[in-house]
Amino acid sequence: MNQAKRLQIFERLSEHIPDPETELHYNTAFELLIAVILSAQATDKGVNIATAKLFPVANTPETILALGEEGLKTYIKTIGLFNSKAANIIKTCRQLIELHDSQVPDNRNDLEALPGVGRKTANVVLNTAFGQPTMAVDTHIFRVANRTRIAPGKTVLEVEKKLLKNVPKAYLMPAHHLLILHGRYTCTARKPRCGACCIFDLCEFKDKEQFAQ
Repeated sequence: MNQAKRLQIFERLSEHIPDPETELHYNTAFELLIAVILSAQATDKGVNIATAKLFPVANTPETILALGEEGLKTYIKTIGLFNSKAANIIKTCRQLIELHDSQVPDNRNDLEALPGVGRKTANVVLNTAFGQPTMAVDTHIFRVANRTRIAPGKTVLEVEKKLLKNVPKAYLMPAHHLLILHGRYTCTARKPRCGACCIFDLCEFKDKEQFAQ
């Protein structure tokens, strides 16, 4: 795929999705960090239901630490892997207090050193909370990048690097959310909605015609 086509793709996605934002509910960088940790192998909707109860009670490292691991579990027990997530969040809160003056770090190394925070989580926080042009390649972005041929790759990291290299500069910041939302609602996994796709003619998905009916 050439750059002229990529530019057209992101121009159209931006017109179709004028306000590309995360669907996780948050008010601070810390709330976003906790929500993203909770979102691993869980839906944003499920996380939002849990954090709507948790954050009014505890939304700082100190107040969540005060809940303790068992106390935290009572708020997040509806979310998958809640036991390990609770343990990691408590450790992360302690580390933020002890090493970062209770502030969420704005750099990859410190973020990835937090328990329960991998590269994808760090990328979401860096992009969404701190306005850095990163790509958190989840299943939606991986699928869209490969299916459309915007940035094909066999691994998450390969796709991430290709996106950072090939996404037109003007769209580096919103690209992360544009691709997630396009993958979540249009370029879906089993039955992509090719007939309703704003980039149908630009997409290089070899089976797109059969899904356009």
